[in-house]
Amino acid sequence: MRIAIVSRYARKGDGQGRANREIAIAALAAGHNVVLYADQVDQDILDAGAKWIPVQPKTRSNDLAYGLQSIAAANRALKTRRSEYDVIHGYGWTLDGAHHINTAQFVHTAWLRHSMHPSRMSSGPYALYQRLYTTLNAWGERKTFRDARRVIGASSTIRHELTTLCGVADAKVGVVLNGVDLNEFYPGMEDRTALGLPEGVFLALFAGDIRTGRKNLDTVLKSLVMLPDVHLAVAGRVAGSPWPALADDLGLANRVHFLDFRTDLAQLMRAADCFVFPSRYEACALVLVEALASGLPVVTAKTTGGAEAVGQDAGVVIENTESVAELTAALQAVSEHPELLPARREAARKCAMPLTWGNIGAAYLQHYADVAG
Repeated sequence: MRIAIVSRYARKGDGQGRANREIAIAALAAGHNVVLYADQVDQDILDAGAKWIPVQPKTRSNDLAYGLQSIAAANRALKTRRSEYDVIHGYGWTLDGAHHINTAQFVHTAWLRHSMHPSRMSSGPYALYQRLYTTLNAWGERKTFRDARRVIGASSTIRHELTTLCGVADAKVGVVLNGVDLNEFYPGMEDRTALGLPEGVFLALFAGDIRTGRKNLDTVLKSLVMLPDVHLAVAGRVAGSPWPALADDLGLANRVHFLDFRTDLAQLMRAADCFVFPSRYEACALVLVEALASGLPVVTAKTTGGAEAVGQDAGVVIENTESVAELTAALQAVSEHPELLPARREAARKCAMPLTWGNIGAAYLQHYADVAG
């Protein structure tokens, strides 16, 4: 097949970009031709035989302008080449016009309605900009989903949003979870001291954007008050975050370790005892699968897209992400029974085993074959 993938990135270090990268590698390995219409592409994909048509906007300081310029550039680049491809694969609103596959890693229509949307949490120019940004992207996505023959959601949460909020026909929607590199994320032991972490304590890990309340770190901190033997490591950019002050107010300064932005997440996971991530809204959390692959029991919530990957004995999925009591009980169930940790770790790893990027790539290749032009 001759495949065109249209997205912002095909690279490590970016959730959507990582999926593009691995799908391209799987397609190349299967003998297909791959052309990437993107801003940034990892060199090893090109070394493997992919072609790259740069789609590089001039404006990078503003997300809205960057996105609109990217779409316009992709449309121009594809205008005379569409007939060259058996499959054109877009990611959300990255192109206009008919195409074969569109992957939804995030649904702006759902985010706009959520109580945690910035336009509901603040006021002024920033709130107005966020409402404009999300509204425009929601409109563009809905149009793009209509233009695609098949839409793939990266979680069951996204599938539900596509069919109930975006008007995408149920028969047109599939689900392919994000994958994980089992050679990068694996169970083991790391030197906590070298990572700036406390030794000899039960250590939970939280990782994500902590500048707003969407990831729900505030409820995790409140739960920690009731768990005096549990420490928490927080990997996320601290500048502008309100949660270090909350940790101090709750008397948790000695047990909550704000690590700032980190690039060694795989090592941090091997140093922790469990992963906690009860996000209030998450379309598809790649980090959950990475934690499972690292052999970490996961405490999350039904509002966290990708929670379906957490199987029996591999952690706890709470019903109410706002319930301090429910989250406390979940963390307590994991932290107060160290004798069960080896079995929980093994169960977590088993949950991740089918979600290799090779398997995810194969699933996409099957969808490609089904809808190929």
